[in-house]
Amino acid sequence: MSGTSFTRAAGWLTRIALPALALAVAGTAMPAAAQKGPVALKPNPAETKTFGNLAQGPYKRLVIRNVMVVPGNGGPPRGPYDILITGNVIKEMRRYFPYAENAEADRLTGDRVIEGDGKYVMPGMLNLHLHLREDELPLDYIYYLQLATGVTSIGPAEEQRVRDQLADEQANRILAPRLFPLYGWGSKTDYTEEQLADTSLAPQIAEEMISNGVRQVYLNQLAWNRDLFGAAAQAIDAAGGLTALHVQPSSTSQIHALDAAQLGVSMIVHHYGYAESALDRRVQDYPADYNFFDENKRFREAAMVWEEVGRNPETRERLLNDVVDDLLETGVVMQPNRATYEANRDIIRAQGLPWHEKYTHQALWDWHLPNPDNHAAFQYDWTSQDEAAWFYMYGLWGDLIYEFNNRGGTVAFGTDDNFQWATGGFGNIRELQLLLETGMHPLEVLQAATFNSAKTIKEPKLGLIQEGYIADLLLVDGNPVENFRYLYPFGAIKMDENRNMYRTQGIIHTIKDGIVIENAAVMDEVERIVKESKVGAQPDIVTEPFLVD
Repeated sequence: MSGTSFTRAAGWLTRIALPALALAVAGTAMPAAAQKGPVALKPNPAETKTFGNLAQGPYKRLVIRNVMVVPGNGGPPRGPYDILITGNVIKEMRRYFPYAENAEADRLTGDRVIEGDGKYVMPGMLNLHLHLREDELPLDYIYYLQLATGVTSIGPAEEQRVRDQLADEQANRILAPRLFPLYGWGSKTDYTEEQLADTSLAPQIAEEMISNGVRQVYLNQLAWNRDLFGAAAQAIDAAGGLTALHVQPSSTSQIHALDAAQLGVSMIVHHYGYAESALDRRVQDYPADYNFFDENKRFREAAMVWEEVGRNPETRERLLNDVVDDLLETGVVMQPNRATYEANRDIIRAQGLPWHEKYTHQALWDWHLPNPDNHAAFQYDWTSQDEAAWFYMYGLWGDLIYEFNNRGGTVAFGTDDNFQWATGGFGNIRELQLLLETGMHPLEVLQAATFNSAKTIKEPKLGLIQEGYIADLLLVDGNPVENFRYLYPFGAIKMDENRNMYRTQGIIHTIKDGIVIENAAVMDEVERIVKESKVGAQPDIVTEPFLVD
């Protein structure tokens, strides 16, 4: 979705259409604190905090015993280990030999000891792109779902919603993932729109943004102007930040994905602009009645351009070879966001997902309902042919991701949650599954969600289970390399030796900055928030046919 969230489609589309830099001007207010440098190692906590029954930590000595470790860098599981965490730092990883003589004599001890028999530890995931939507959707609800599904860092697109929480998150005064917001060009500066459009000022603007704590910069608003886009992308990179782009269909005649990469953008999100890079001309074969402001038509044609490229052997070959190789030369990062668009290939499946009743907030449900006035609520007059086109598109898009990754490109992780029936948090696991669908190995998929995303966001001590790294990690009931569904809060169904069915426990603890989160209690709190939101809710166009008298 867009880097800025609006409920009303008219407002959202007007914002996209304007070449003016309204996003940047709106972001001029300077919060009290921002993450100016990498996350700090803090091995000596002043206190152990308690967040009700939801979490506690950091500890002077936290020990997790007898766990297998999935490191996060693509390496296979290894262990078992006893792990010592001091404050927010992985201090020691000691091999445990359960059958050795005197095996218990040399065990690590601490203020708190978690017995991890049969469990796996992996790094916390970094969801670099998701949406907080509007005030009706509580931030705690969003944070808790991300944490309980294994995400310890997020890149929220609506920076204004977290502006006053950045300092509290960094100091662990609130229970939240790490916050690395997306900002617009010129955010946290006082430059005028005229100055922001001056390419000669780009280095000065970028330096000021980065010095004021900006890290991720969204350049959607500049894609209509190649010179300005390139100047901004290169200036942010030189200043130490990173840039991202959602290649809007309204801009692909000027900048498609390959153009953006060659002009210096750090990361391309979503699926837009890649197929266009393989066409024989600058624009796709838009129908005469196309209207960018009509999202029903716009999203229909977003799949058709992949058919236009894929059904032609010459352009298909160009996409999966020449375009991939050219992208690799630039060093651009690919962040696919496949989970949020999946509704387009099976809308009834998306509407009927089993967690909606218990865990989808009513405000979010209402925004999802088909409505031409709401962004990404365009699934009315959505046909079987549309779904088939999106199914085809997912296959070719997956082939592109596979080739890019297989030839050495960096795939990062983001879900674009909270649009198109994608309930935040659950999309994290589905994103892993949809990356696996491309042909990537499970270890490569987990690497994308952890190690790769940490590198992308310029966090050298996140995304890896290693001594000296930050203690952002997950304690999982089951091997996530075997089955990503072990990461769901409700676990996965298995059969025991007596042929009885049972569920695994999901992620038992998410540990963020050394703070041990009780994920079952967090999901209970999510359930309470959702139940409260549904008071007075009425049947709607989606649910009415399935009501039981």
